[in-house]
Formats: sequence, structure tokens, C-alpha cells
Amino acid sequence: MRPSGRDLSEMRVVSIETGVTKHAEGSCMIRMGDTHVLCTATLEDRVPPFIKGSGLGWVTAEYGMLPRSTTSRMRREATAGKQGGRTVEIQRLIGRSLRAGVDRVALGERQITVDCDVIQADGGTRCASITGGWVALKLAVMKLMKAREIVSDPLISPVAAVSCGIYAGQPVLDLDYPEDSEAGVDGNFILRGDGQLIEVQMSAEGATFSRDQMGQLMDLAEAGVAQLVEAQLKAVG
Repeated sequence: MRPSGRDLSEMRVVSIETGVTKHAEGSCMIRMGDTHVLCTATLEDRVPPFIKGSGLGWVTAEYGMLPRSTTSRMRREATAGKQGGRTVEIQRLIGRSLRAGVDRVALGERQITVDCDVIQADGGTRCASITGGWVALKLAVMKLMKAREIVSDPLISPVAAVSCGIYAGQPVLDLDYPEDSEAGVDGNFILRGDGQLIEVQMSAEGATFSRDQMGQLMDLAEAGVAQLVEAQLKAVG
């Protein structure tokens, strides 16, 4: 039995509310159970120096957790004067995941920055950030298309992510914090809506896993991402 009472293959309740901020070109609040992340997308008519003049667009991301997004207050990274290694790792993951679903030629020489701010954390914040980040990105692109600044949609396919793991010896979908903190195996799966894999992060957290178990987790992840893509398309439709 999972602590939440969910079935092994049952996702947490997912909701995506769009247009939650006034100024961003695209924004949403994604809720995956008790994990809530505010995602915003900002359009800029510039690109990083290393691709300037190439005609290619760029999508990047930043990630952060509010001090009381967790059970005890975390110190703001700004007061430490630098980002922690976990933050840097996650925002790079979000950026490269979102870029995997973008035709950068069709985007043109402009940058879209996706900011993911964790309001409340209960496991799976990076997965929620990627999933909500794509919605914010899509809304910003829709604004570009409406203004006829681009002629075709540069987003090849939705991009979504979900966690899976081995908890109490059983493969489970969409780990919340009580499961994530005790899982023998933990994995994050990032896929496009067309089924193409972008990234798989799996690690033994006290127990090893077999190839068969990895396949079971992959099956769960594909089913979970399909549900997330459905929610994404409904949000932007």
C-alpha cells in the first residue's frame, strides 16, 4: 500500500491553470498533488553570444524553490551569493528537455526563458517544472504566432516528465515525498508527446534494480507522460 493510498500506476491529481501572471508572455501554475510550481516564459529578441548570427533560437530555464516550499524554511540562495549544485543541475535539465521539443530554426533568432518557481514541494518538482514549463513555452509561442512574428509553430511536440521508482519492492508511478525519501530505486523520465525519449535518470537508492524492473518503470512512465500531455494540450487548447 502506498502512503497516499494510490494504486501503483496511479498519478497524483494534476491541474494546470494558465494566465496566472500579468506580464509574462506565457504562464501557468501546475499542481501535481501537493507539488505546486509557477512557470513563466519570457520572450526576448536576443540570443546568447555563442549562437548570435546563426539564425537559431534558444530556450533556456531557471529554477528555484521558495524558502517555505518545504517543511522547514530554506535559506534563499541569493543570500548565499550563489546557486546550489542541485539548482544548477535541475535548471539545465529543464532547459535541455524543453529544447528537445523545439525546432530552433522555426523559432528564429530569439530567446525564450522559462522560469520555474516551486511554491510548494512534495516530490517531483523537476518533473512538474518541465511539464508546466512546456505549457508556459507553448503560450509564449502562440503569442508570437498570433503577432505573425513567426510563420510556423516551432514546437515539434509536447514535452513532459514524471518520476517512477521501486517503493516497498513494487514499481510505482509519480512518487510523492514520503515515497521518494524511502524508494529503493528512483527515476525521472522525460519524454516528448510523440513517445521519443529525451532523458532518463535512474539510480539505486539503497537497492539495485533489474533490467525487467527498468522496463516496468519505463512502461509506467510512458503511461504517466501520456496523461500529462493530455493535460498540457487541454490547458493550451
